[in-house]
Amino acid sequence: MFTGIVEELGEIVAVEQLPNAARLTVRGPLVVSDAKHGDSIAVNGVCLTVVETGDDTFTVDVVDESLQRSSLDKIHEGDRVNLERAMAAGQRLGGHIVQGHVDGVGLFLEHHDGGLTKFGIPASLSRYLVQKGSVTIDGISLTVVDVTDDSFSVALIPTTLELTTMGRRQPGDRVNIEVDVLAKYVERLATPHLAALAQKEVR
Repeated sequence: MFTGIVEELGEIVAVEQLPNAARLTVRGPLVVSDAKHGDSIAVNGVCLTVVETGDDTFTVDVVDESLQRSSLDKIHEGDRVNLERAMAAGQRLGGHIVQGHVDGVGLFLEHHDGGLTKFGIPASLSRYLVQKGSVTIDGISLTVVDVTDDSFSVALIPTTLELTTMGRRQPGDRVNIEVDVLAKYVERLATPHLAALAQKEVR
């Protein structure tokens, strides 16, 4: 589990294509300082397992399922990425509960000088967003300002723009979206009850 508080802005130093997967080598001196084989590190919000470490790099394998659901399918050498180690027991939950299980890809639409930033999102995911609710964008825990059927906006402070990939994003860039898992559980639990009520009304 993660918190959505980015620890380090890393860099992709190598991309190797494998059968139904890709192997990424990432430079991140801070997150690799205590990393070992089998540890989890979120790369742009995607929870990945460390398979190898170097002096200031770590290597992860990204399976086809993760490639299809995230923007990592288009990652290139030299790209900057947000990095966060898995949350340790007893650590402060500075953001919100983030699984590192990306739900889909959105689009960076526009950024205003006042800090408001707008993203496009698939309609299938927008229903999980609410004003003042939480959303994860490229591994960053953010608060929703407003939401429509196919877009939403968040307010980005200067520190977030400086220390994460958000300060480098351009209109049209693809971003990883993870909605609040609590919203998905509520929908799952409520759906059969709502269906039963609807059948009663029809009768």
